[in-house]
Amino acid sequence: MKESWGFGCLVKGLFILVLGVLCGVSGFDPADNFLIDCGSSKDTDVGNRVFVSDKSSTKYLSTSQNILADTPSNSITKSDDSPIYQTARIFTQQSRYTFPISQPGRHWIRLYFYPFDFQEYDMGTATFSVSTQENVLLGNFSPKNVTVKEFSVNVTSKDLVIIFSPKSYSFAYINALEIVSVPDVLITDDASTISPAGTFSGMYAQALETVARVNMGGSLVSFENDTLWRTWVPDRSFLTQPSSAKSVNKIGSVKYPKGGATPDFAPQTVYGTCSEMNLNDTGNDPNSNFNVTWTFDVDPGFQYFIRLHFCDIVSTAANQLLFNIYVNSWNVAPDFDPGQKALGILATAYYSDYVTPPAKSNRLNVSVGPSPRSAYPDAFLNGLELLKLNNSQGSLSQVGSIPTNPISKGKKNIGVIVGVSVGVIVVLVMVGVLFCMHRRRKQEQLAQSKIWIPLSINGGNSHTMGSKYSNGTTISAASNMSYRVPFAALLEATSNFDESLVIGIGGFGKVYRGVLYDGTKVAVKRGNPKSQQGLREFRTEIEMLSQFRHRHLVSLMGYCDEKNEMILVYEYMENGTLKSHLPVIDPSLPRDMVNLAEWAMKWQKKGQLEQIIDPNLVGKIRPDSLRKFGETAEKCLADFGVDRPSMGDVLWNLEYALQLQEAVIQDDPEENSTILIGELSPQVNDFSQIDARASAAHVGTPNLDDVSGVSMSRVFSQLVKSEGR
Repeated sequence: MKESWGFGCLVKGLFILVLGVLCGVSGFDPADNFLIDCGSSKDTDVGNRVFVSDKSSTKYLSTSQNILADTPSNSITKSDDSPIYQTARIFTQQSRYTFPISQPGRHWIRLYFYPFDFQEYDMGTATFSVSTQENVLLGNFSPKNVTVKEFSVNVTSKDLVIIFSPKSYSFAYINALEIVSVPDVLITDDASTISPAGTFSGMYAQALETVARVNMGGSLVSFENDTLWRTWVPDRSFLTQPSSAKSVNKIGSVKYPKGGATPDFAPQTVYGTCSEMNLNDTGNDPNSNFNVTWTFDVDPGFQYFIRLHFCDIVSTAANQLLFNIYVNSWNVAPDFDPGQKALGILATAYYSDYVTPPAKSNRLNVSVGPSPRSAYPDAFLNGLELLKLNNSQGSLSQVGSIPTNPISKGKKNIGVIVGVSVGVIVVLVMVGVLFCMHRRRKQEQLAQSKIWIPLSINGGNSHTMGSKYSNGTTISAASNMSYRVPFAALLEATSNFDESLVIGIGGFGKVYRGVLYDGTKVAVKRGNPKSQQGLREFRTEIEMLSQFRHRHLVSLMGYCDEKNEMILVYEYMENGTLKSHLPVIDPSLPRDMVNLAEWAMKWQKKGQLEQIIDPNLVGKIRPDSLRKFGETAEKCLADFGVDRPSMGDVLWNLEYALQLQEAVIQDDPEENSTILIGELSPQVNDFSQIDARASAAHVGTPNLDDVSGVSMSRVFSQLVKSEGR
């Protein structure tokens, strides 16, 4: 009896081993393998993999308003859904996951979404974008069905950041995500380009989105049965004429050639099935001539990578079959011999890659059909992968930019996590009561914090800023200063300067989004003690901006100099910064002119900026003046704030460009035009000369609506400084 039992176990073990080999579930061991169950309080087993709770791995997550809101799982998903869909993490503001990358190269990003009803949370419909440091993956996305969005990006930095950006007054969410290394050999640069292929420059730098991964003639291949955890769907729903094809199944006959395709490219369950021309309906007529066609939904304007998988399991002898392969109207492989790459060995796995021109419609067709040179009409296809390539802006979405989300009006301080434990709700209620009591007590203590204390001017050049909150630091002030905001009020407005509220970083310090006690939205610039900018710059900015009032300029609303702090309070720009609206995009223009900034910089780098100036200005601009203007603009478009010039540098260089235009400087113009951003002209020894030149050049008071009078030359003299912003 024991021997019988032992033999049965041995047979069972061998069966499992053979099944594993057949299905190709062993092999690739990724260097990076992050599996995250978002919003879950515990790790989750899915197939043969473990998704880690992002509560226990918060080192990857940087978000704001982390408030737990758990709910029973049956109110989110059906009982037969994957367990990773039972919880979600919700973002009401731009938030991110950051993953350390141990091995640079191509990585998969898989995002899992379940469109459960958020109405009970008073949230409406989720609309959001998802991006990395380099690419927009999803734009204005609203999940309508249970879906997995799969992307492949080439990571060259030490971190991969996944950024979730809710649309204004909406929210974002994610149920689970994966960051997994891709084998280096999987995507290479040897794809055939279908003429005209557009601006295709190789696959290595491209971000890819999986549009379809199809098992022709076979059933669903779930990720558990794929070495790289991919899912292959049946092809019947993609066939334009299902009766034109019949299914063939010979999984056991598949062979992987040495140095060619491996199970990492496609499992045997894909190579071992195919859709073949169905000649039965034609009475096996040797003159039958029709194509088997599959149709896929695509986004116009994007190029697509197509991988076709072949394994001749239909022929009785090698090299007896020829057929044509079509992509839309292009015959991309006339007289294709399925045995040629297989070296004449039947049932050998291999693949062919193609890159399409930019799609002109929302349909892409792939067809196989008989070649006139073939003795007997037949054609087949085993598998297909269709992937979208990013456009020239690095985007996989037709939405070109990522919006940032202000604090949503009318939204409750809703959960960033939707979980499954009813017991946690009780805890949250208690925490909420304590929070409300604490907030009420704090508001009573800071009842005066909404009152801004005006700076008293008593005729001197320096005044002590004193109040019940102040330590009495001293600052020089102009007669038209703005108002002081108590430090305690700014702590409250910014949640103690919460890092999740940072909306900008410059040479002076960080800028935080905040809401004052009376509901006023503000941008709070807090000076960095380590910054090279000090009291003088703090005073200068107050003096200058307190005198500017213009509908197109951000207004200085107040300041704070308590506790050795130097803080400036501005009106909050509800529609974002000027940078968020640039560069200008005009899709109606030719491809290389769509992005105005990129188009201009292209000519600037060539030293031919004059090629794109307004026709009305042709012949009216001095070359050295235009050159200096171009240098200034190029520096202002640097990707990082520390590389961009200060406002003083910009003003100085623009004034200098104006001088080059209006007067001939005695020194060599070529030499004058190459002065770097932040350097002073050799002719200028002190700022009084700037004032004199500014007056001569008529650049004193700007002609702007609603601007209080202030000498721009005075601004120049106060703000020239070489640090970037």
